[in-house]
Amino acid sequence: MKKFLLILVTLVIIGYLIFSAVYFRNASRNQLCEDFEVVVKDSSRTQFVRTCDIVNLVKRYNLYPVGKTFGEINTLAIRDTILTNELVETAEVYTTPRGGIVAAIRQRQPVLRVISDEAGSFYIDQERRVMPVSSAFTVYVPVATGAVSRDFAQGALYDFAMFLQRNDDWDAWIEQIVVRHNGDVALIPRAGDFQIVLGSLEDYPAKLSKFARFVEEGLNVVGWNRYSEINLKYANQVVCTRK
Repeated sequence: MKKFLLILVTLVIIGYLIFSAVYFRNASRNQLCEDFEVVVKDSSRTQFVRTCDIVNLVKRYNLYPVGKTFGEINTLAIRDTILTNELVETAEVYTTPRGGIVAAIRQRQPVLRVISDEAGSFYIDQERRVMPVSSAFTVYVPVATGAVSRDFAQGALYDFAMFLQRNDDWDAWIEQIVVRHNGDVALIPRAGDFQIVLGSLEDYPAKLSKFARFVEEGLNVVGWNRYSEINLKYANQVVCTRK
């Protein structure tokens, strides 16, 4: 008898739990969404993506959830639509217990800005991918100009930009990277009215070290305004062009 009562109680509890789950699921499906919150997780560092951009994008595809029942809302469709914004790296869309929808977004992070004679203006992000510029926000990263192809920007220039990012002194000192039509890479420093010619980007750490020695033993002695160009592309020598 006790065993029978135990089985009966167990079945009643299981039945209640199933009923409750179905009831509350149906009730929640009929509940109206009262809020749509866009959270840009890294907005303190970069502001390429604005809340209004995401809201307008979701509205454009008739996916704005406020005023709809949760049974009508497709969070996966909202997420996929947000990801069509090329400035968005990741997006997560979920419901809240308070009757709202949250879209948590992470932006793409650029490491190089390119203003190319051939390919226009764009960024290269941390994954070597091309990303568009934003009219809403610019970010301080190395700038490469001139005859810059996308392949070169995603290859050797990306590697050089990451080197600058890891070396604060060089990053703060170099204002611009110029790619000449003959393939030579030149640097425009923040101090001094001259260009530093690296030639190719092969072995650039050694070339920059050679320039640092030249500054200490040469420019600091003869002055920073004597030369228009300091050429480092030749082995074991520094070739200077006087103004």
